[in-house]
Amino acid sequence: VSVSNELLQANLILLHHQVLDAFGHVSVRHPQKNGRFLMSIALPPSQVKAEDIIEFNLDASPVDPTNQSLYIERFIHSSIYQARPEVMAICHHHAKALLPFCITSTSLQAVTQTGGAMGEKVAVWDSRDDFGDTNLLISNAKQADSLVTSLGQAWMILIRRHGVCVLGQNLRELVFRAVFACQDAEVQLRAAALGDIEALSAGELKLTSQPSVKAIDRCWQHWLEQIKAH
Repeated sequence: VSVSNELLQANLILLHHQVLDAFGHVSVRHPQKNGRFLMSIALPPSQVKAEDIIEFNLDASPVDPTNQSLYIERFIHSSIYQARPEVMAICHHHAKALLPFCITSTSLQAVTQTGGAMGEKVAVWDSRDDFGDTNLLISNAKQADSLVTSLGQAWMILIRRHGVCVLGQNLRELVFRAVFACQDAEVQLRAAALGDIEALSAGELKLTSQPSVKAIDRCWQHWLEQIKAH
């Protein structure tokens, strides 16, 4: 499967699991050209086709000039790829499961084994800290670089009043992390109605933060069957 085809599959899987909706976007670093990444033109994830995927430079400019509309928040992807050479795939989304943690002081904590894939720390960024009142879109490199500073070495970052960014060492790991972060957040929200939350310990997080290739591939095959059925 080509990287472009896998990117299309990632869009559909994340859409199926309500990580993406009409908004949000996924990218992957170019497998042969480390200074470039692949992402679609600005379309709803459900509408993205192979011909809609184009190459971008790490300054968020398209390699080949185009008149097509581009995601205004593509700078999120370019800034992260510049700062984190180990990152090979990125998703920015606004999943309802995670938004409560973007608008309250309640910390998002891993509470299940698969939720451990969120990493040992989920970072948080507030645009007001550096930029005051904005339209909440990350529409330039300066804003994206500020987000990257807060991201540090984490695999996930919550964006106050807006959404989430999730990173992966490859597309399949990214999708695994994005899907199970949402599922884990839903479990945490439900469990809070029953009593005190018992989150994973630091030691458990360390041991679960990197999902196995076997687990990722099992889920990927399962998710491909789900999107075929739809």
